[in-house]
Amino acid sequence: MSTLLEVNDLSVAYGKIIAVKGISFNVDKGEIVTLIGSNGAGKSTTLRTISGLLAPKSGTIIFKGEQISGLQGHDVVKKGITQSPEGRRIFPRMTVSENLDLGAFLRNDKSEIAADFDRVLELFPRLRERLAQKAGTMSGGEQQMLAVARAMMGRPELLLLDEPSMGLAPVLVELIFETIVKIREQGTTILLVEQNALAALDVADRAYVLESGSVKMSGNASELASNDEVTKAYLGG
Repeated sequence: MSTLLEVNDLSVAYGKIIAVKGISFNVDKGEIVTLIGSNGAGKSTTLRTISGLLAPKSGTIIFKGEQISGLQGHDVVKKGITQSPEGRRIFPRMTVSENLDLGAFLRNDKSEIAADFDRVLELFPRLRERLAQKAGTMSGGEQQMLAVARAMMGRPELLLLDEPSMGLAPVLVELIFETIVKIREQGTTILLVEQNALAALDVADRAYVLESGSVKMSGNASELASNDEVTKAYLGG
């Protein structure tokens, strides 16, 4: 496997508060890699920095061999990275169809955009029934589907998913994670941030456990799922 993303000694600060403290990790092409940890561990901050929404204090982010640290968000999207953010952040007064169109805003390959539109509706059939509906009137689960589908409309090589199961009923959590596996099977590499550590470790190839802005441990996801320390801290064991 070739390395798609390398994060080296990354530190990120909010004013004088250092939220991410020199973390390093990598994501290989075709993998699902998950960052797990408690609230405030630095998971979402890491994704926002990769996405170009936050500027790193120090360290490097390398994507496909090119340093992207400090690029603006729209330039990161052009490089092939899109994000489904924590809290969904859909446009509530726009229709489902309009939200999806915005996901392809930086593209001009119309025939391919149309093909991707069909593809995301196959992944999320419920959205097909609601194309003309205002996004803000949908259920939380449907809005989460839309957030992921909108990110996929950018045709990313690397999809960043920030807390996709947050606030969802168990049956929808299962559906979201089944779809994450399908997205990877279709060729998209995924970096997943998730508080539901059990679900994340179940679908991921590898995992990094973050604690207070640092990587506490890392390894094969199935091995970490059976690690006593991880089980006690994150899996309710």
